Amino acid sequence: NEFIEPISRELIAQGFDCDIKGRPKSIHSIWEKMKRQNVKFEEVYDLFAIRIVNNSKAKREKTDCWKIYSIVTNIFTPNPKRLRDWISTPKASGYESLHTTVLGPNKKWVEVQIRSAKMDEMAEKGQAAHWRYKGFDAGKDAQNWLEQVRDILENPDQIKFDLQKEPGKTVKTHKIFVFTPDGDLKELPLGSTILDFAYEIHTRVGDHCKGARVNNRIVPIRYELNNGDKVEIITSKNQKPKLDWLQFVKTTKAKNKIKRSIKEEKFHEAQEGNEILRRKLRNWKIQFSDEVIDKLVKHYKLASALDLYSMIAFDKMDLNEIRQILLEKEDPEKSREQPLVQAPEKVKEKDDDNYLLIDNSLDNVNYKLAKCCNPKPGDEIYGFVTIGKGISIHRKSCPNAKRMLDKYGYRNIDVQWKGPESNGTIQATVRISGDDRIGILGEITSVISGDLRVNMQSIKVDSGKNKMFTGYIKLTVRDSKHLDELVHKLLKVKGIAKAGRID
Repeated sequence: NEFIEPISRELIAQGFDCDIKGRPKSIHSIWEKMKRQNVKFEEVYDLFAIRIVNNSKAKREKTDCWKIYSIVTNIFTPNPKRLRDWISTPKASGYESLHTTVLGPNKKWVEVQIRSAKMDEMAEKGQAAHWRYKGFDAGKDAQNWLEQVRDILENPDQIKFDLQKEPGKTVKTHKIFVFTPDGDLKELPLGSTILDFAYEIHTRVGDHCKGARVNNRIVPIRYELNNGDKVEIITSKNQKPKLDWLQFVKTTKAKNKIKRSIKEEKFHEAQEGNEILRRKLRNWKIQFSDEVIDKLVKHYKLASALDLYSMIAFDKMDLNEIRQILLEKEDPEKSREQPLVQAPEKVKEKDDDNYLLIDNSLDNVNYKLAKCCNPKPGDEIYGFVTIGKGISIHRKSCPNAKRMLDKYGYRNIDVQWKGPESNGTIQATVRISGDDRIGILGEITSVISGDLRVNMQSIKVDSGKNKMFTGYIKLTVRDSKHLDELVHKLLKVKGIAKAGRID
């Protein structure tokens, strides 16, 4: 009674109509279990047991069982290793019930069985008849047995049903039930992850989710949840939705929220590019219009204007090249008359492969470094033979590379830097953004000047909305590998959300 009373009060308070009965395990059963499982007396957890039978409707019976489980575990501390879920996956015999073991009064373990009235009838009268080996209402065993025999004789279809439950076959469900720290029940599809649960709570919780505490154990966002898990989401304001999240979330709700958040993030970044382009068009005395944007989108073979603005915002496009595209008038005859600049016939050799080696001593070859990607010594590069302007040197990762290689493959030539480190140092600009907190600028300069011994030429920092900042650092490095190492170190500084080279 000391154990049952608080449970009974809470069930009534929450509107559940339940029958509760209990039984102690017989001495013989305890001894047999100790021998069978080779365990000590202290490791027998079901010395005392209660059964909660809920009189709920068929549509809600599984959900109500999990709600009752939440009520019991909120009152008494459960042993997570002792949870047995035969509701989601019934036994081969058809037995359905939810079993758990909780620490009751006087620090004694008590087994709790939770089931609906329909499940209880199936267990008592079907092939899964529990009365054959458990001592509930032991004094009425003979009477119960006679009732079982009568039911079987009166209902021969019951035997056919039991025989259909072949050994090894289980009835699978496609849902799981998990709990919030406050005991609220959440129903999710089988295979749902921490992120699915987080987005089920709230969009912002999902967007900033970086992990969770499941049954007091820290797990990553990819962790698949199981029935009965108690989940506490861990968030971080620096966490943002990523495209790879779509690969492992299960629910449609989570996928739609992730796509929407990524699109909104990209839209905010694109707004800056839109403003830059509008200012430049005013300076060039070109009217901003849909026709202008469509022309640029088609020229660069982009999916949308949003991609165009984003590339401009991150300096991945040469604004002078955009100006030439918008101001030039298409003249097919003139285009045919202009001769291509011929690639040099004699090239320097390296490892028996022919490359044009780029350095300051190269004579009789008119070449320039492309402004759209601003290649540095150490970058993988290629040459593009232009019309009347010599050879343009691009990085292989240049945003314009795919278009030029696909459309003008015959005008590309192989080039290399002459010695990866022979030119001493190069200038580069790094763009960083993150939390505007006290001391972060000192940590950034410490990494640049202290850890990597990089010479800073200038630094410009602007504080924006939502306590975020954007900074531009002009510095001198040995080569592109040295620059990549610097960016990698900056991203490890607490509060830095983004860091990257400006091309």
